[in-house]
Amino acid sequence: MQHAIFVAPFGPFADPHRLMDLGRAVEESGWDGLYLWDHVLRPESNEIIDTWIALAALATATRRLRLGPMVTPLPRRRLIKLVREVLTVDLLSEGRLTLGVGSGTDTGGELARFDEVIDPRIRGRHLDEGLGIVDRLLKGEFVVHFGEHFTVDGVSAEPPTVQRPRPPIWCAARGTAMRPVRRAARYEGMFPIEVDRDSFRRALDEVVAVRGSLDGFDVCLRTEFDGTPPSFADQGATWLLRSFPAVTDPATVFDAVISGPPR
Repeated sequence: MQHAIFVAPFGPFADPHRLMDLGRAVEESGWDGLYLWDHVLRPESNEIIDTWIALAALATATRRLRLGPMVTPLPRRRLIKLVREVLTVDLLSEGRLTLGVGSGTDTGGELARFDEVIDPRIRGRHLDEGLGIVDRLLKGEFVVHFGEHFTVDGVSAEPPTVQRPRPPIWCAARGTAMRPVRRAARYEGMFPIEVDRDSFRRALDEVVAVRGSLDGFDVCLRTEFDGTPPSFADQGATWLLRSFPAVTDPATVFDAVISGPPR
């Protein structure tokens, strides 16, 4: 089991310098990773900084930690812009980026207020189609794609990423829905939320049905805000994220970080 800190770049942490201090403390205290929420509007706070620029800053402030968005909502992103961000942070971190992706939510109106797609079924189709394109571009392929939602008219993305064939991709899944689980099984990891022991077990069984086994596949769970892990974390999780509320007193986060990961 690997252990990471999971924070939102909101409120007191809407400060790249404080996030860089946090990254150094996380690394020095023996944690394995630091992951950030990725939103542009939230009801908890309007103080929000850009996750990808923050990840670039963290890449320069640390030397060992895995870093990444958990998760970036691909349907509201320009694919080529996301690809450029991914390869840049992967290069800057010398191969420490994990790309977490999902279909997004409209909490805070970050979709509706900008006339983005609201229907979760359509967003799911956006995610499937778009992720296939991102996968190919990050692998250095020359992409020609004329699809339902995206057009790529003969494009490749260079320079190559440090991680080959590309940085690992973890896909979000929620509750008992199996389609997101099958999507995750086509990549390198899954970030299930709102699951209990039974739905978690079903999700892992579905991954095995698609992949043949869990070998080489990461399963990432988050703790309760008080640090309590899910009771089923030892049933297949490979990463545990110490999570905090969207807006948190920095002292609370730093105290938890300095205490070190559970062993």
